[in-house]
Amino acid sequence: MRKNVLVRSIAVVSGLAVMASLAACGDNTAASTSTDSGSTSSTITGEYQGAGSSAQEAAVEAWIAGYTEKNPDVKVAYNPTGSGAGVSTFLTGATAWAGSDASLSADQVTQSSSVCASGTAFDIPVYISPIAIVFNLDGVSGKDKHLKLDAETIAKIFNGKITKWNDSAIARQNSGVDLPNTAITVVHRSDKSGTTKNFLSYVKDAGGSAWPYEVGENWPNNVGQGAKGTDGVISTVGQADGTIGYADASKAGDLGTVSVKVGDDYVPYSAEAAAKVVDASPMDDTATQDNRVVVKLDHNTTESGAYPLVLVSYDIACPAYKDSKTAEFVKSWLTYVVSEDGQRTAADNAGSAPMSDTMRAKVTKSIEAISVK
Repeated sequence: MRKNVLVRSIAVVSGLAVMASLAACGDNTAASTSTDSGSTSSTITGEYQGAGSSAQEAAVEAWIAGYTEKNPDVKVAYNPTGSGAGVSTFLTGATAWAGSDASLSADQVTQSSSVCASGTAFDIPVYISPIAIVFNLDGVSGKDKHLKLDAETIAKIFNGKITKWNDSAIARQNSGVDLPNTAITVVHRSDKSGTTKNFLSYVKDAGGSAWPYEVGENWPNNVGQGAKGTDGVISTVGQADGTIGYADASKAGDLGTVSVKVGDDYVPYSAEAAAKVVDASPMDDTATQDNRVVVKLDHNTTESGAYPLVLVSYDIACPAYKDSKTAEFVKSWLTYVVSEDGQRTAADNAGSAPMSDTMRAKVTKSIEAISVK
């Protein structure tokens, strides 16, 4: 689940090369390198930018490398500003697409009509990954080391109701583990985050009354300390004894992680365990606008081997763009991202779960609806 260094280097160089030229672009337009803007050639050219989910970062870097290898006349950059910031930037027309760990709100769908040439923006799942609960505890944590916790205990820890690592609620689920009398320090996202929304959805659904707050992209209480972005959470947890946080599993590194109780078992995170939950979950029937494909995760699943704390990250695009070259690029880009090749590339470099053929058929229908006229 480590990043491929070569892939990262190629993607970063590609991103830096176009960042400056894209800064002034609006209305989802391309900084085109083609001298014939009216060309009907199928060759993709130009410079394009996306922004958003920091959880997607490793996957997007790999996708950029793979896509530009196949399309050498196009340059792509991605700024992992966080889901909320990425969607806000897309809604100003400054980027071709956005990555978000949360589906669009009704207000965001409405706002998108001002940047799309027609219709409103749609969101499709492109990246499926477990969210790891990571911790740093002297003598206990480490790579491939796990603590067992049920949803109620997780909720109470992040709500500040359980404050010591040797609390009886933790100890009785971890027989034989020498838990110290160390204070628990919660680390959460300080920025508006789709990862936060997915984590809160889990503790709200599965933790019951232990989690009294509403679900949103902002952290809802004053427990612990905030850190910006996925990397910020991982860095903060790694720097101090007694810390616990949540982050896309691709960034867990050498930190200890939690095996989550499902039914009578405790399940560690894995791409395969995450995929089980997504395929078993229904679609969100409130996302009724054209081309939207939104998963309503079943956090209370009892399916054997399923890991219910999952991040389904979306790409957000317009069904029609004010610039035809941008429409051509986005359609081509998303087609690659959700292809078997693109999903395998993300799995190899970010540890994500490749989407199923059933899901691919649904999202491909939405991508094919993008007008390139």
